[in-house]
Amino acid sequence: MVNPKYCTQCGHPLPAPELRDKTTICAKCKVPIATWWDEDSQTFRTNREVIMPYTPPLGSPTTYSGTGGTSTPYAYRNGAEGHEFEVKNTQTVEESNFCGALIVLEGHFEKGRLMGPQTMEQTKKMVAMTLDRSLNKPDVREHLAKNVHIWMRLQKIFNLAVPLLVSRSLRELYTEAGVPNGLDVPESATLILKNYDILREDLHYLNNLLVISRNMLAIKETAQEICAAVQFDKAVQKLVILCVNVTSKGYDGENVTEGDRVRLLEITELYKKLLVTCLQHTHNWTMGNDRFKMSFWFEMLFDNDLRNDAIHELPPDDLNVEKVFEEVKNWLRRHNKKDDLAAELLAKYEEEVPAGHTAGNLPSPLGEVDRDNVEESTTPVWKADLEDKYEQDRLYARVSHEIDVWWKRVRDANYDGWVVPMETVEGAVERAETCKNNAMHRYMPRGDEHDHRYDHDEQDDQQQDDGTDDQYEHDNRSITEDNGEDDEGEEEEEDDDDSYVEGPLRGLLTEIPNILDTKQIEALHMTVKACIVDSMGSGLTPAGENLQKTRCKMFLALDCGKNLLREMLVFIAVWEQTDQQFIFQITAQIIESFHHNALLPYAWNSLRILKDIVSPAQTVLLRLINYMFRARKDSPIYDDIKDYNRDAKLIHFLYNYFRCRVVPDCLALIAAQAHIRQNKSHPSDFPVDLWDMERAKDGLSQYLDFISVIAEIPEMRHLLIDWECVYELVALLKALELGVERKPLVDPRRTGAPGSTPHVERPYDDQGHPSPQHNVPPMHDTPHKFPWAGIKIQILIILTALIAPTNPRRTGPGNPIVQKQLLDHGGIMPLLNCCVYDGHNEYLKERATLTIKFVMEGCDEAQRFVRELVPVKAAQANAQKARQQAVNGEGGVGMAGRVEDKLEEFNRQLKSVHLGKDSGGSLAAEGLGLNLPGIESTSKGKESGTNGNGKGKGKGKK
Repeated sequence: MVNPKYCTQCGHPLPAPELRDKTTICAKCKVPIATWWDEDSQTFRTNREVIMPYTPPLGSPTTYSGTGGTSTPYAYRNGAEGHEFEVKNTQTVEESNFCGALIVLEGHFEKGRLMGPQTMEQTKKMVAMTLDRSLNKPDVREHLAKNVHIWMRLQKIFNLAVPLLVSRSLRELYTEAGVPNGLDVPESATLILKNYDILREDLHYLNNLLVISRNMLAIKETAQEICAAVQFDKAVQKLVILCVNVTSKGYDGENVTEGDRVRLLEITELYKKLLVTCLQHTHNWTMGNDRFKMSFWFEMLFDNDLRNDAIHELPPDDLNVEKVFEEVKNWLRRHNKKDDLAAELLAKYEEEVPAGHTAGNLPSPLGEVDRDNVEESTTPVWKADLEDKYEQDRLYARVSHEIDVWWKRVRDANYDGWVVPMETVEGAVERAETCKNNAMHRYMPRGDEHDHRYDHDEQDDQQQDDGTDDQYEHDNRSITEDNGEDDEGEEEEEDDDDSYVEGPLRGLLTEIPNILDTKQIEALHMTVKACIVDSMGSGLTPAGENLQKTRCKMFLALDCGKNLLREMLVFIAVWEQTDQQFIFQITAQIIESFHHNALLPYAWNSLRILKDIVSPAQTVLLRLINYMFRARKDSPIYDDIKDYNRDAKLIHFLYNYFRCRVVPDCLALIAAQAHIRQNKSHPSDFPVDLWDMERAKDGLSQYLDFISVIAEIPEMRHLLIDWECVYELVALLKALELGVERKPLVDPRRTGAPGSTPHVERPYDDQGHPSPQHNVPPMHDTPHKFPWAGIKIQILIILTALIAPTNPRRTGPGNPIVQKQLLDHGGIMPLLNCCVYDGHNEYLKERATLTIKFVMEGCDEAQRFVRELVPVKAAQANAQKARQQAVNGEGGVGMAGRVEDKLEEFNRQLKSVHLGKDSGGSLAAEGLGLNLPGIESTSKGKESGTNGNGKGKGKGKK
């Protein structure tokens, strides 16, 4: 057997064989050679001999100069200093194997590719074996978790690996301050392709090591304390930054070959996998430990820019972020007591450091330590005039005085009582009219064209005479816009567009929802939930503070937290998460924790975007609130008056916003549609594009769903009735009737042969059959024809819930208060108009029938209103009689044809009058088979003729 020239543990050169003895150790890894090489037999030791304590021959020195004061039969000589130290091998087989693998990997990342392929292959097998056993064997996991040597080796490996990965993946070099921004994407792609092989290998190693450490953290307190003491959590945070920087940068697929694209995607996926493991590691590190939760919050919510940006249209919150930073830092300094077992293991490791066979000294604690472990005050006292900030915070005993003051300033305005009243209906009407008027001026900047009515027939004639086309006209208008006041309108719209782009998002974790999918991101949501949801907390501190609530307030108080919340909400919309999916339910619990802290109004306002009526993030937030209130139905939660008031105040805030902001802006958009439909404005003047209309409709639909849920909760339904919710619903129905054309069962404009299409009667269409607009873009480019599909159905569902009897079988007269509100706001005619088929709202007639039934039952005024609509039916009977007389009269075919044309024109005018003068409801009610009180008595004279005012009773002539 040839004497080894290199250490099998680290690969470091060994002294010559003639200079070695049984006490020689490796100069680098400090491992005795006798643990793996037998000088007597000149052979390698077996695995059993490796783990057995080395017993020197009789007569060898056994003195010990360490700090134990006792002798031991196992000692080795430190060749550098000539001292002898005690070394006891108490590790299990798995610990020894894993330590050996870590030493090899440390040399791999420190010295580059110094290790041979066989050594790395064996190391890979040892790591894979340790990973499997740490996952499936609790005793192995516990032994590994309590081994400080292993944690130190892991920390050293990751601190060595991160700079190497940065230099091989990103253009800019690594700095101690973290990974720099402003990365050059093409050069980074070239760098990754150049280092593809080594990157793939290193990322596999690091991910496996991180999975093992994640499993070790399942031991909770002891492993968490050791992980923090060796500052391995800091190394993981650096790795998170690196993974985000690599995976968030796209690559130009046109400039790389197919093979290069596959390699780039493979490295990106490996980085994503490593990022997921980092999130899982962080979740295990913070689980059940308030100190480490706060430490994670401290790293996540504070960045280099210690300030908050202003929120749209909101007064400044005056939060001093620098003060919050200092107060949280002082709280962490005061609460640094370690777990007893962890403290014992760390102290034992420190004693073994002088022997030289460890991974080195423990890292120095961050920050000052001379004032740690000071006795905490149990009664919070704030002394504003105290200059010593640490002492001031110690006496206050809570996490942050600045956060507490901020919360009292921004929480729900009605937190202590009903301070903010609901906007009145009169005020809502004024707001709606103002929005309509402003929409005409703000969104349609062509001032000289506002009063023009666009008659398409005249345009056709003019085009035939002049030979001009719309393209020239559009170009002419665009030139006009560049002069005078039109520039201001354009600048205002550009400013609105800028509201979507607010620069790079701040925060350590903010970009992660844009990188991972629904399964990969679960650890992030679970970590946030564990930090702020009350059920995951540990109760009150001696000072009476709920740390879960404090972290919840910090999450919304700081920009990094608000940005992460926005991305988490948008993530649900992008991935179309349903109510039953894990991410949606976890986010719902996070939102409910905001509600328990009276911070949902602030969160709602912080998610606003100036250009949107309801921003996408607000829409998802409202959907989560709907989910929360839907769980309230048939539950005893409202037996507690505190819970009832908390929910009622949130409903008050959201409905007030609906009345003051959502409905007026939606009515303004629908009014703009009506202007174009009535030829008062040009289609190109419509204020927004189709994407904006989709977002407006989504927000309105989600709001109506919210109101529908509240209307189904018996304890909350009266709030909607007291606030006259009927006004908004009726106003929306009226606006949709004017601004949106119904979708007929068969569209006559899409058929070829005249007469082949069955006639679809539209008795309440204000335009009849307008001539088609020429040179109008196709439907996907015509936001002025946006149908607002399904909105009428939602409105009718809410009206039915409000007006229906409250008994279980819904029998008897409807709610008299709602019936009166419907009559006061002119709601009967919009309901009758809903009895006409509309393809944009499925089962509209059936919904309208049910609503009208409850309106009519027990309401004499509603029945009398419908009876007065009979003269319109009489006018149509007169028109039918005149048509028959014209056909059978002496005028011949020509005369009959001319009379027929006049009658058709009269009928078209009559239809337009039906909607404009609130008449014709009886036709909708009777013609569609409604059995309504007050109509039945007048429907018996179908064969009798009438005079112009409906009072004639003579027989009709044939």
